[in-house]
Amino acid sequence: MKITCKNVVIAMGLMVFLASCNTIEQASTHGLHSGFYKMKTENKHAQPVYLDVINEQIEVYQSIKQQPDTKKLMTISFNKTDSVGLHPLVFKKRSLDIDITSILLKYRPSVYGLPSQLTTDLNIALYAGWRNDTYQITSKKDPLGKRNYKINNRGYDFGVFAGPGTTLLSPFTTLNRRSDEYNALIIQAGVAGFIELSMASFGFAVGYDYLPGKDRKIWIYHHKPWMGLIVGIALN
Repeated sequence: MKITCKNVVIAMGLMVFLASCNTIEQASTHGLHSGFYKMKTENKHAQPVYLDVINEQIEVYQSIKQQPDTKKLMTISFNKTDSVGLHPLVFKKRSLDIDITSILLKYRPSVYGLPSQLTTDLNIALYAGWRNDTYQITSKKDPLGKRNYKINNRGYDFGVFAGPGTTLLSPFTTLNRRSDEYNALIIQAGVAGFIELSMASFGFAVGYDYLPGKDRKIWIYHHKPWMGLIVGIALN
């Protein structure tokens, strides 16, 4: 039973990975990409724009009804240039975020007078949420008088997740109703919030576990809430 449950989760994880392998190779690193944004400049209200990101430069177009205007507002080159420095620019974007996630650490509060537990059982889940990105572009002059532009990215999102995992059933987790122990298959679900760092994202999750087998009646954590640290890899 122990080997079977682990194999089920591993197999499901491999299927998801192989099916999305092409997607992962092209996965967004949560950098600045071509698309529609809100642009905020110094002392001005945010305006909708379209960014065309080409190699080492960004071409900024005004956006009218989700269509880029043919007249270019500005070009930002990330190669060192002698051009006059721009005031700090801020581009904001909200989008759907889809990740493959895993709970690195689960904290299970005390139940039935037993001590609380920290677990690191094998698990995987699919996450979907709304992502908010802010990109600030600043320029700095080097000793030769050339301008160098830099992008600072901050991102966060909130959403829901669900997927399979394993958990240890033992005399401790069944109030001694089982004398042996084994790893059982569970289904986990909950909500999570992420802080984005490059392609990976890290965050905090709150969820609960469902035990499909008959032993759920004696498992002390069945449908009991837990808190945990979650990590995700972007698929979109």
